[in-house]
This record gives sequence, structure tokens and C-alpha cells, in this order.
Amino acid sequence: MGHQRIHFIVNPIAGKGERVLNEGHLEQFFIKSFHRLTVKYSQYKTHASTLTKESIAEGADIIVACGGDGTINEVASCLLGTNIPLGIIPFGSGNGLASNLHIPKNLRKALGLLRNAHTIRIDAGRINDHYFFSNTGVGFDASVIKNYESSNRRTLSGYLGACMTSFKELKKSQAIKIKSNGKEWSTEPFLVFVSNTNVMGYHLSLTPHASLQDGLLDVLVICRINRFKMLVLGALLLMNRPHLLKEATHFQTTGLDLSGLPGAHFDSQIDGEFHPMGDNTISIGIEKKALTVIVPRPKG
Repeated sequence: MGHQRIHFIVNPIAGKGERVLNEGHLEQFFIKSFHRLTVKYSQYKTHASTLTKESIAEGADIIVACGGDGTINEVASCLLGTNIPLGIIPFGSGNGLASNLHIPKNLRKALGLLRNAHTIRIDAGRINDHYFFSNTGVGFDASVIKNYESSNRRTLSGYLGACMTSFKELKKSQAIKIKSNGKEWSTEPFLVFVSNTNVMGYHLSLTPHASLQDGLLDVLVICRINRFKMLVLGALLLMNRPHLLKEATHFQTTGLDLSGLPGAHFDSQIDGEFHPMGDNTISIGIEKKALTVIVPRPKG
């Protein structure tokens, strides 16, 4: 019987990376004669992608992303179209995908899943030439992420602080055209939020009914609203009922196109990381069941 090679791609910045996840510490959770463990640390944005590609070339049987949604995004994007399962050890602040898949925060329990290796296939979202697994957004959402990234406070209060900064910076939103499900309409959006999962991180959800396995994206478009309405939206968010805002349109789709005025450009966030888009058109789609991921066995 051969060995099973498990490669861990660790973001040492997210939470407690290097202290807990080194080969010596991990070996006690695995079977010495059977499992071959390799641990790699990512040092900068995009490094996790490079390390993952190397691990694929080295014949890894399972590749485990250890970090927040950004690290998971980099590793998972490289695994699309391969049959190598993605393992997830959630560190870091926003862990929308991990909580949606019921992956435990407890390290010992999360490592236990890797030994059982029960897998499912999930959908992947695509925005232009990037992939997302939890969500992507344009407008206020991207502005909040940008402010959150630059504040360096990875806490709920840091997140709310970033929201307040974004409120203050709010500019008149540009008119954009949205094309989806055979219809086309213009709007001045406060927010366009596209989700593959029902959790954003911090257990807040803009799309409580989204599913990772239905082949559909859940879209929430909120047209321009005043500051008072934003507070109402905040309250509805905490109750997981944002679609009750009358300025909100919610629909499911396999794809949508956004186009701005010539010369306009979109700021977007992809799985909680800020991405300025160079173009004034954005195409968002879904690739059904494109990723194999290790999850807890269903109970019963």
C-alpha cells in the first residue's frame, strides 16, 4: 500500500500559523507509516497559489489550505479541474466557506476530517478571470473590505469601523447596466453582492438561502440608499433579512454581466480580499461542482 501525501499550505500571518502548524506538531495526529506530511508557509499575497501548483506537481494526494478565506481562495483556485481534494484548516477572521461547510474551528477536530477524507463537490464562482468560493461584491461591499484590509484590525469592531469609514467616503454611485436571466436593467447600485454560500463570516449573511451545490449564484442588488436606510440595512443584516429592504432585489442566476460607463472602473472584493478591476465590464458566472472538498460526514 502506498503512502498518502498531505501537503499543508499555511498562511502564518492568519491567526497562529507557524506556532501550531509545523511538521513535528502535526505528526502526532497522523499515522507515521502511512501519511507523508509536508508543510509550506506562504510569505506574501499569491504565494499560496505558487506553493499549491508546486504541490500538485509533486504528486500531493490532499492539499490543505490553512488560513482565512483569502488563503483558501488561492489554494482552491489552483485545484479546480484536478481531482485533488481541498482540506481546510480555518484560521483568520472571515471564514465564510469553512463555516458554510461546517468545518470545525478546533484544530484537532479539523485535522481529524483529513484522516477520514469524506469529500463532496462544490460550485465555484468566477468573476472575469478570478474565482470565488464564498462571495464577490461591487460597490459599498468592496469599499468596506478595502478599509478593513488597511485598518489591520481583524475583529468585528475593526469590520464595523471599516463600515463607518466607508459611510463617510460614500460618493454618488455610478449608473451601471446589469444583464442577467435574459433581462437587462440600469441601476445606481449601493451594492451588488454575489454569493455562492450563505455565510459571509461573522455569521452575517446577505444571502441566507444560497447553496454551494445548487449550480446557482445568489445575487443581492441594493440601489442607492441614504444613510438612514444603511442603518436599517445593518439591522436587517444582523437578523439575516436584508432582502426585506424595499431597495433590495434578490435573485438566483447562473451568470450576470455588469457594465459601467466608458472610463468607469469597478472596485470589487473577492472572498474578502480587495481587487480593483481594470475594466468597466464584469462578467460573473458559476462552474458547477468544480471543486472537491473534504467535509465532515453527514450525521445519521
